[in-house]
Amino acid sequence: MATTESDRPADVTPGAPTVVVDGLHVKYKTFSSGKKAAESRALLTKQRDVRIVHALKGVSFVAHEGESIGVIGHNGSGKSTLMRSIAGLIAPAKGQVFAASRPALLGVNAALIQSLSGEKNVILGGLALGLTQKEIEAKYDEIVEFAGMEEFIDLPMKTYSSGMSARLRFSIAVSKDHQILLVDEALAVGDKGFRKKSEQRIREMREQAGTVFLVSHSMSSILDTCDRVIWIDHGNLKMDGDPKEVVKAYQASK
Repeated sequence: MATTESDRPADVTPGAPTVVVDGLHVKYKTFSSGKKAAESRALLTKQRDVRIVHALKGVSFVAHEGESIGVIGHNGSGKSTLMRSIAGLIAPAKGQVFAASRPALLGVNAALIQSLSGEKNVILGGLALGLTQKEIEAKYDEIVEFAGMEEFIDLPMKTYSSGMSARLRFSIAVSKDHQILLVDEALAVGDKGFRKKSEQRIREMREQAGTVFLVSHSMSSILDTCDRVIWIDHGNLKMDGDPKEVVKAYQASK
């Protein structure tokens, strides 16, 4: 059930397209063994000792400037595969993905250099985003404060908890305004205060005509942050539209 331009409310005028996903299929190979493979039989096609996982099956949609799009679905539904495909990290087996600019993928597993201090990772992360040294210096205090890392920023990253590392990664990533930002489960970490700050930052980026994709299992974060929701189910685009309607249907399907 996909939303078309004619399905949008009359008072909503979408901005220019930023991401076009056209008939996207993604397949990858995995070894077939054990209980996990047997439980995933619906998604898999056996081929000797290798199984072909059809992770995305003809997904199509258009994202526009100023949209904050939630991406929901059960574990293994294809949400993260979709984000990695939009980011250009996975080649389609069939179909195409077009982006108006290079998407920035932020996930809880995004790598920072564990042997270096938080301070040095802020600098390196800023440079990787394309910021100049002067821009990093100007934003440095704000990045550290947003992450709540003032007391620990001089310590090596390897001494940080997973939550501390994830907060710092998020803070570095959103220090720059991206035209297309992909956030994969990054709001699942931190306390309630940090999640609220993160959600507010995503709303600000959307209002600055950016396009934000948010993958999350937290329906409250999705409803508080997004103005559109895509539901991926077993690699298919199950529903695309109003957040309340899509989340209600998704929760009823469990």
